[in-house]
Amino acid sequence: MVGSVACKPSANPSGKSAANDSVILYSSVDERFLRDVIALYKKETGERVELVTDSEAGKTTGLVNRIRAEKDRPRANVFWSSEQSQTVLLAREGLLAPYDSPSAADIDPAYRDKENDWTGFALRARVVAYVPADTAPDDLPKYWEDLAKPDIASKLAIANPLFGTTRGHVSALAAVWGRDRFEDYLKALVANDVLVTDGNSTAVRRLIDGSVRFAMTDSDDVLVAQRKGHKIDMVFPELKEAGILTIPNTVALLAGSADNEAAHRLIDFILSPKVERMLAKSDSGNYPVRPALCEELKLPKFDANLVSPDDIADAMPIAIQICRETLLK
Repeated sequence: MVGSVACKPSANPSGKSAANDSVILYSSVDERFLRDVIALYKKETGERVELVTDSEAGKTTGLVNRIRAEKDRPRANVFWSSEQSQTVLLAREGLLAPYDSPSAADIDPAYRDKENDWTGFALRARVVAYVPADTAPDDLPKYWEDLAKPDIASKLAIANPLFGTTRGHVSALAAVWGRDRFEDYLKALVANDVLVTDGNSTAVRRLIDGSVRFAMTDSDDVLVAQRKGHKIDMVFPELKEAGILTIPNTVALLAGSADNEAAHRLIDFILSPKVERMLAKSDSGNYPVRPALCEELKLPKFDANLVSPDDIADAMPIAIQICRETLLK
């Protein structure tokens, strides 16, 4: 279910926002971090932003479907997604408008759509969380393939792959491995009683309460738990063919808002080094895509995914179909 925060529908079917030149922002970013960014924007500019957010269980997917449903009468101006793959699908469907933000000038083209339909920034990584006191270093997975081993799969929690970053993750696996190998992987997880939860944070909670020993999740969920005092840690398994998997945030101008200067200003702010620094210092601990910020903040610099956003988007329909037929049946 999509949840809203201070949202009022726009009376303008063109997608321009209504009173006071405000902007309607759809976002799947965790609300506690989103609110801080928008509060700073309002403080610095005096401009108003109306937010529509998504639930934990329906991360990103609910808002993407809402954008599709509203395509003939767009209500929002800007889409800030906590992941990339479904933004690529919206671009393919003609639901985004090109905007070349000056704030993105120092962002690697690997994180930018060639037609300027979206821009990526502020990474998280796909990780496996564990409790160091309960797990020897030699027992940790080095590759995503390792999760199908019985001694890991039988003690593993993963989020429902129909939603959020797990949706993109399974699609990346399918893109690299192909249908048969991906299907065999899921069958091995099922055969060993993998636990499917309603979201990444729930998978981490199952780790903390002792229900499982491993949780497939995002790096920010681990960092948030650590800052709450939970004694967990994470490893960064690799795809042997494609390295560590990362998930950049993406921001895009929605179709119907191409001439909305207030929407442009909001996108410029979201893509600024200031916001990327802010997200890196927050509990979400997003890793900047700007090398200079990584150096400044003493954070690791991750390379762009070797499996392309387009390949992940291409693989998504078959990946989701196989998940429904194998993991979720």
